[in-house]
Amino acid sequence: FDSAILATRLRELAYLNPGVTIKLRDERVGPDGRIRQETFKADVGLVEYVQHLMQGKTPVSAVVHVKKEDKAATLSCEVALQYHDGYNETLLTFANNINNKDGGTHGQGFKVALTRTMNSYAKKAGILKEKDPAPTGEDLREGLVAIVSVKLPSPTFNNQPKEKLLNPEIETFVSAAVSEALESWLE
Repeated sequence: FDSAILATRLRELAYLNPGVTIKLRDERVGPDGRIRQETFKADVGLVEYVQHLMQGKTPVSAVVHVKKEDKAATLSCEVALQYHDGYNETLLTFANNINNKDGGTHGQGFKVALTRTMNSYAKKAGILKEKDPAPTGEDLREGLVAIVSVKLPSPTFNNQPKEKLLNPEIETFVSAAVSEALESWLE
């Protein structure tokens, strides 16, 4: 086992499940003659995860945090995002704590809501004139660190490694949650 890989995954799980304490103890003696131990715990969750991913970057916005539940449909979504002064985009998507590295419908719902809401606000605020070309989704995700985590009862994935979530109902759920929170934050 590679303890660094395990540590990364356990840290991720701690951020995705705030309040849970996860301990890793590698009993192999390291080059320094010591046993490696780490404890992972997040109190707030995705906000702390974004802050962790923002280390070494200069933030240009506050962290936007969205949480929404639909108890009837047993769906929940949590999103945290923050902009920095760089150009790289980091978008991590999770379904039931599984990292979907190719995204899926929850990631698509986030992207659609971000693009539509930012462009709508820019027009309403007079930042973007009627004749101006609207920024694309790629433009609006430059310098963005975002995490989308959803929980749903019967997830459908594209393959066994679960790289992409396919449930169509989660796209509109995430899109509505992000649009509502982002509109409020922008105002």
